Amino acid sequence: MATGSATIRITNRSRETVRALARDMGLQQQEVLDRAVEAYRRQIFLREANSAFALLRDNPKAWDAEQAERAVWDVAVGDGVERDA
Repeated sequence: MATGSATIRITNRSRETVRALARDMGLQQQEVLDRAVEAYRRQIFLREANSAFALLRDNPKAWDAEQAERAVWDVAVGDGVERDA
């Protein structure tokens, strides 16, 4: 975990929520915030990826190209190369 820190303002409601979560989960408040921020970052990333994917599907030419590329990559799965578990 990073060693730096910063002071930010949050609402009293958010502060109390973080305190309660930290207490209930047996974590430090910083860890609760770190996890919440990471979960939010992932949520935004997935929402944007889904939007981009929807645009791709709406373009028949681009979608066909995507499907062709997937077919090429699907061959790599059966390439016989052993992978560590």
